[in-house]
Amino acid sequence: MNAFAPFSPDAVAVPSMPHNLEAEQALLGALMFDNGVFERLSDRLRGTHFYEPFHQRLYDAIEDHIRQGLLAEPTILMERFKQDPAFAEFGGLRYLADLMDRAPPGANAPDYARVVYDLALRRELIRVGGDIIKEAPDPERAAIDQIEQAELTLYSLAENGQPSSGFVSFSNALSGAVQMAAEAYQRDGKLAGLATGLDDLDQKLGGLHPSDLLILAGRPSMGKTALATNIAFNVARSYRWEPTPEGRKTVSGGVVAFYSLEMSAEQLAMRILADASGVSSDKLRKGEIDASDFGKVRDAAIEIGESPLYIDATGGLSISKLAARARRLKRMEHGLDLIIVDYLQLVTVGEGNGQKNRVQEVSEITGGLKALAKELGVPIIALSQLSRQVESRDDKRPQLSDLRESGSIEQDADCVMFVYRESYYLGRAEPREGSEEHLKWQEDMDRVKGTAEVVIGKQRHGPIGIVKLAFHDDTVKFGNLARGFSAFSDIPE
Repeated sequence: MNAFAPFSPDAVAVPSMPHNLEAEQALLGALMFDNGVFERLSDRLRGTHFYEPFHQRLYDAIEDHIRQGLLAEPTILMERFKQDPAFAEFGGLRYLADLMDRAPPGANAPDYARVVYDLALRRELIRVGGDIIKEAPDPERAAIDQIEQAELTLYSLAENGQPSSGFVSFSNALSGAVQMAAEAYQRDGKLAGLATGLDDLDQKLGGLHPSDLLILAGRPSMGKTALATNIAFNVARSYRWEPTPEGRKTVSGGVVAFYSLEMSAEQLAMRILADASGVSSDKLRKGEIDASDFGKVRDAAIEIGESPLYIDATGGLSISKLAARARRLKRMEHGLDLIIVDYLQLVTVGEGNGQKNRVQEVSEITGGLKALAKELGVPIIALSQLSRQVESRDDKRPQLSDLRESGSIEQDADCVMFVYRESYYLGRAEPREGSEEHLKWQEDMDRVKGTAEVVIGKQRHGPIGIVKLAFHDDTVKFGNLARGFSAFSDIPE
């Protein structure tokens, strides 16, 4: 049998599909001739990208052997295919040996890999296009739903080289976990996730982890938007990247998408400007600044102007449109590393959901955010309101049951955090000046002034507890407490 013409008509399922069997053979031969070539291939290439099914299995076998530190050459690989009918049809060991004997130089292997990958994408595009044509006439499905589904499929295809990831072998998942641990070890602070810039919070959470949904909740005026804004700014300001064959890779900080459904983009930018310049946001709004303050603001604006922080201030945004815009941002040159949604209760479920109550809608929204976090591989921080029952208790520190529509929020979230400032409540309960109660009140105010708490009520990957932070009223900024102040405490029984 001719080793390079072994393909029967039965082996080709769809003759019109684009493919290049010679490129597949050249790549496989180069890999068996020099296993070191494998490290020069794109991480995106998978066995499923090969057109010929036997080539798919052969590439997977070569990859498995190399990743285990074993030699991948014809005689050793032959043992794996003794029971494979296609192996005998292709010529057995002779076929593998011919592939290796006629292998091109190893330096050309990445070029053949790109050809194989590109043709695989073209085949999937044809299939996706066929599905779109088939589904488009269906009157039971809204056109906008079909567009969003097509966009999701095309995004997944662009990211992974296939419409959906499906099953992942344990060896691949384990490789990814080891890579995450290695990157965490090399990072300052030994964080496994994205640093918030708030050291004690990072230590408690281990940073913000890809695919996690974090809920940040609080009563009005507690500072949840301020905390989320501080985190967004800290992450964007520390963004650093390095070039890779596929584009760029984030090495610190990250690109942030901030969905501000309550405040305008200008109002949010004003808060960040106050944070960066140290000038009171209240003064900035009222124009009560002098030349010195204006100089600080101008310098800060120049310094932070290029930070990769993107703000979407569209009101009443639906969860499907939010996801679609996040995917588009992820596909841009800079990518996407963190999403913040302010706030959860202002997200809608879109049209055609009039029969659902609010609890069902929130469940759909939190489920959609969690799915989006997994799909894009980024952490999502979603802000949430708390019910009024907090105000009726003597101890007003929030707890999980205080979440509005708490069932789905608590279930879908990987982490639930509450912002709590005791000074807010104490300041509104000032006794008559000069009384003994006022002296005690003043002592309590001095104790809590300039501090805030983040109460971690749920954490799927770590302990719960309370993290104490510094809080500056003038600039509405959270920061790290001075060392020596106990930053951690347990949640009281």
